[in-house]
Amino acid sequence: MMFQLFRLRLRLPLRQLSRAWSGMLCLVLALLAGQSGLASAADKQLRIATLVPKNSLYHRQLMAIGESWRVAQGGGAKYLVYPDGSQGGEAEMVRRMRIGQLQGALMSVVGLREIEPSVAALQNMPLLFRSWDELDYVREKMRAGMEKKFLDKGFVVLAWGDAGWVRFFSKEAALRPDDYKKMKFFAWGSEPDQQAIMKSLGYTPVPLETTDILPAIQTGMITVVPSTPYFALATQIYNTAPHMLDINWAPIVGALVVSKKAWDDMSPEVQATVRATSDEAGVQIRAKARQEVDDAVDAMKKRGLVVNRPSPEQLREWQAFAAALYPRIRGAMVPADTFDEVFAHLKAYRASKGQ
Repeated sequence: MMFQLFRLRLRLPLRQLSRAWSGMLCLVLALLAGQSGLASAADKQLRIATLVPKNSLYHRQLMAIGESWRVAQGGGAKYLVYPDGSQGGEAEMVRRMRIGQLQGALMSVVGLREIEPSVAALQNMPLLFRSWDELDYVREKMRAGMEKKFLDKGFVVLAWGDAGWVRFFSKEAALRPDDYKKMKFFAWGSEPDQQAIMKSLGYTPVPLETTDILPAIQTGMITVVPSTPYFALATQIYNTAPHMLDINWAPIVGALVVSKKAWDDMSPEVQATVRATSDEAGVQIRAKARQEVDDAVDAMKKRGLVVNRPSPEQLREWQAFAAALYPRIRGAMVPADTFDEVFAHLKAYRASKGQ
């Protein structure tokens, strides 16, 4: 029977046979395309890396953003967060985003400046900002221009945050700038300009990754760590470096960025959902992180932390020290035009407050 059907089909005109095969081929290709579309939707992933500890405030906000993306994306999309520096330091995270191994990262200025150097103006200006209000004012004035620079370099900024003021945690008590010259400072390995400035002033920087801080302080490889109180508490740095200098040296500023490719892969509806969730996460991170500065210090004091408060005279020494650093920072650690823009915004803000 099958043989007879085959013979009958062979008797069809060649043109009709060709049309039959073409129709069948189109049907097969359509089915394959549909299956491929389903597979790509199921394989859709957003991989985000960060140094922040698992289950911390920052990690929880990242998970909230990811859940909004996953639900909006649908189709079995997967969202993965790699906390605790498991993907390497922040410079390494940027490299991984550029080659597509990661789609985004929550980073401090240390990593962000690998993409756009002008962002360093928000963090690398010691004792410049006197309050969170000043930082917020300057950041919002510069935000649109800064985000445009990131976009031009292939990255989308989704949220801005901060993690508290940097304080100095050391093995021995110290109150004056000169007290730290006999100590060995942790320094980010990706900031050679900062290391050069420190060396020229008689300090000893030891370039490391953030994940190396705890073993380095425990072994004596370093003896002082510039850190936010929250990070010092979370990583137990204060157990080995139990002295904290109570000055607001500089804010740790950060942002959540994703690659433009990952952003462009989202539909406008998904982008709108992620943008809204990210904006809310930024507000939550800034508000709660600032509160946790005092909470973390109180928690560490109960466990043996010694808080060293400089006298008015010693504080003036620190202010003079910072002022002397600004000419070295301008054009080296912070682009000159951005440096000048920050000072202009601060001048306007303080004038409006009668300061």
